[in-house]
Amino acid sequence: MSAARFTFLASRDNPRIKRLAALAHNARVRREYGQTLLDGVHLLDCALTAQIALLEICVSESGRRRPEIAALLARLPGDSTPVCVPDALFSRLSPVDTPTGILASIALPPPVPPQAGQISLIVLDAIQEPGNLGAILRTAAAVGIETVWLTPGCAQAWTPKALRAGMGAHFRLRISEQVDALANLAGYEGKVMATGLDATARKLFDIDLRGSLAWIFGAEGQGVSPALLARADEIAIIPMAEGIESLNVGAAAAVCLFEQSRQCRA
Repeated sequence: MSAARFTFLASRDNPRIKRLAALAHNARVRREYGQTLLDGVHLLDCALTAQIALLEICVSESGRRRPEIAALLARLPGDSTPVCVPDALFSRLSPVDTPTGILASIALPPPVPPQAGQISLIVLDAIQEPGNLGAILRTAAAVGIETVWLTPGCAQAWTPKALRAGMGAHFRLRISEQVDALANLAGYEGKVMATGLDATARKLFDIDLRGSLAWIFGAEGQGVSPALLARADEIAIIPMAEGIESLNVGAAAAVCLFEQSRQCRA
């Protein structure tokens, strides 16, 4: 892409710049505009591969000279005109501590109605940390589970932080938010699994995880809510060294999902 195809801006008061900054840092603005922000070559590449339209693309002065960014820009439609800004201004726009040199806005996807049937899926119960949420989405995509439900109280799936942690997984998943998981699991045809420290819990590696499963992973501090825990057909506990009580929810989900994957492939 030649320099002539950039729009060069240097003022933080420019409406386009102010809008990108608000999308990066303000959840209310993301809801108001129905947009969110992708940061970095990898996320933009995943979006383009998934045929997601990039609405506003912004690069830093130094970023536009990087080969990986130039290669990505060359894939844009011919009518695209990215904004190029000084490095100092780009650092104010970027939602990360170490700016990557390129970001873009996309439209928030339309709501996805929850569907169950005879499939494996994941229920995230009031998980509030976007990084943990994104990490679980990344693991779900890695093991081939495509359906994820978020209950009320979960972090919003399409925040810049959750998107960064997901590393493009969002574009491979059916993500339903604000889901009444208890109601939607009423007719679920597979086994419902939860993780927890309940007295009836069995060691994860002793449980048959083949077939369709609905995994319920709970909030970082409180765990799975009592109502959803009662809905589980079985509760799994991950064996750990003496004196260690629990794992981060993202790590626990990864252990469970890859054990399911291992059993299904054995």
